[in-house]
Amino acid sequence: MINRRGLIKGSSALAAAFGPLQALADTVTLPIGNGERPIVKYPQKRPMIGLTSRPPQLETPFSVFNEGAITPNDAFFVRYHLAGLPLDIDPDTFTVEIKGKVNKPLKLKLADLKRMPSVDIVAVNQCSGNSRGFFEPRVPGGQSGNGAMGNARWRGVPLKAVLDQAGVQAGVKQVTFNGMDGPVLETTPDFVKALDIDHARDGEVMLAYQMNGADLPFLNGFPLRLVVPGYYGTYWVKHLNEVTVIDTVFDNFWMKSAYRIPDNDCHCVEPGTAPKATVPINRFDVRSFITSVADGAKVKAGELTLKGIAFDGGSGIKEVAVSTDDGKSWTPAKLGQDLGRYSFREWQLPVKLAAGAHVLKARATSNKGETQPATASWNPAGYMRNVIEAVHVTAG
Repeated sequence: MINRRGLIKGSSALAAAFGPLQALADTVTLPIGNGERPIVKYPQKRPMIGLTSRPPQLETPFSVFNEGAITPNDAFFVRYHLAGLPLDIDPDTFTVEIKGKVNKPLKLKLADLKRMPSVDIVAVNQCSGNSRGFFEPRVPGGQSGNGAMGNARWRGVPLKAVLDQAGVQAGVKQVTFNGMDGPVLETTPDFVKALDIDHARDGEVMLAYQMNGADLPFLNGFPLRLVVPGYYGTYWVKHLNEVTVIDTVFDNFWMKSAYRIPDNDCHCVEPGTAPKATVPINRFDVRSFITSVADGAKVKAGELTLKGIAFDGGSGIKEVAVSTDDGKSWTPAKLGQDLGRYSFREWQLPVKLAAGAHVLKARATSNKGETQPATASWNPAGYMRNVIEAVHVTAG
């Protein structure tokens, strides 16, 4: 085990630890094409599903989501775009700079942020390409299963408070966010994201320094990351050290070209076609999963309590209905504790299964009336899958 100080300041050892993935003896086969993945181990993480090693991408084993509504730090998924990880961060000298179109540019240390009034929010972080491996026809990109998501209790300072302290000038349009991870090649665009000024100042967007009551794990953004509740993880910039207020619309590669979705109600097009117009990806669609049994499982005939999770982009979950007959009939499940409108919402339902094959499904409806579709939509980037998922089991 490496303690917090040794983890961050022992850069030589850490660089070695975060080099090639340490593949363990086991592999996991995901129910998707080319789905065999190594089980790997990184510092501060339990064994996880390895997708890539440079940069590291780790998927949460799906069984973790049956452990409770909060995803443990050591099981939280990891997604990087750039391979230049900041392995020499000193938390005592680290600063985040607030600059651009502000009256009073700031450089804030962690201690400065921690002296400010803090807020907590429970919120899901979900990769835009979560479940991309299930798209049919297949699309390019990381072929993740359903584990590129997690739910945590985040603590930090509202971005609004920091921007107000700096004094936002009139006429600004957006705020950009840059982290300490960087490209290996000069030709690779730096990973910088942007939010409209009104969104950035809504009081919920957060500069987070804690996750589930502890410092952020290194691979989840230590010492500071952006938390954008209800929005896909591409906006949740890790190792955040630059916040810039601008009076234009930011148009770098990661906003203008990447992470775009079709500009229509379903954010979809016919397979093999290109959208006529696109917009930056934004809020989650409503989703639900059965977590207590895996696809292909054999279970005892008779009584069985099904359990799962549901979430959406911020209105909260109104209902989860469950089917044991491939969607022919539906029964409302009992919802678990409400941890907030951005959180996973647990659910459960006792069912009886006769001997034989069954197709189990869960369908969530949000408080604003959005319901999961029965048929999967498609877009060229493999984003925003939220179809009703099927779990095949055999009772005997």
